[in-house]
Amino acid sequence: MVLSESGERLRLMINKAIEDHIITPEEYDEIIHIATEDGYIDPQERALLAELQDMLENKVVKFAKKE
Repeated sequence: MVLSESGERLRLMINKAIEDHIITPEEYDEIIHIATEDGYIDPQERALLAELQDMLENKVVKFAKKE
């Protein structure tokens, strides 16, 4: 399956969060921005967002604490 340009950027951002096991509020905002910037969340983007949400709910990826 070929990802759209925004889908590929989204995948890279989510993969970084997975590798770090941490996501900052700024990174989360950027992920949402990328997913919605064209006004349409395509099926690949929807799947990536669902995967991220699942990881957040299961605490595989955690939000960074505010300093």
